[in-house]
Amino acid sequence: MNDNNNLQDDSLILPSLLSADFCRLGEQVKTLESAGCRLLHLDIMDGHFVPNLTFGPPVVRNLAEATNLPFDVHLMVTQPDDWTEAFDFPNTRCITVHAEAGYHIHRSLQAIRNRGKMAGLALNPATEISVLDHLWPSLDLVLIMTVNPGFGGQGFIEACSEKIKQVRKRINEETGGRVVLEIDGGVDSENLCELARAGVQWTVTGNGLFSQSDLGEGFRRFQNLGQRSWEEGRALRGDKN
Repeated sequence: MNDNNNLQDDSLILPSLLSADFCRLGEQVKTLESAGCRLLHLDIMDGHFVPNLTFGPPVVRNLAEATNLPFDVHLMVTQPDDWTEAFDFPNTRCITVHAEAGYHIHRSLQAIRNRGKMAGLALNPATEISVLDHLWPSLDLVLIMTVNPGFGGQGFIEACSEKIKQVRKRINEETGGRVVLEIDGGVDSENLCELARAGVQWTVTGNGLFSQSDLGEGFRRFQNLGQRSWEEGRALRGDKN
């Protein structure tokens, strides 16, 4: 495994394997690893919470044997507690469940933490941020969906820009910046810098990255743009961490 102890402190681009070429998955992951990628985003869809199916535990197990990169596992599933163990691989660093999917979110987050993983909560575009109010002590990550979940290649929902700023403010106020703010959906080279300046620390990108003619060079460009813009935003806000 890579040394990933500082992932929570860094600004990162997370390639979403939903947009990868599955005939060349191993090759593309190696390209990303060579380019400096430090965390892969895995969208797990069950055909119920969202209409599509993606990959299950056997595919992720094979991927875990093929790369040292850690995984950010995003469970777009109903009854997420039933799926947590199935995707708890040595590579798994984070497991995120949806606020809309579970009955007892606090219990779900604690179960993830008890496995030694970062516990994340995903909010759909129409979900109110007030759901976070009593969960801050149990959270390591908030994932704001900037498209409606279930399909790759969608456009960024502009109304989410204000939501990002509000959640960044709440993270700073409630946790001193300890909790990671992640976004997923519609991010490309056109809006990456603005979103990172607004307070996004981890940025998931799919089609915007995998459509690049040179995947490795595209990743390095995205990572550099995101890192520089994240630091600019922190300086403007006067963040302590």
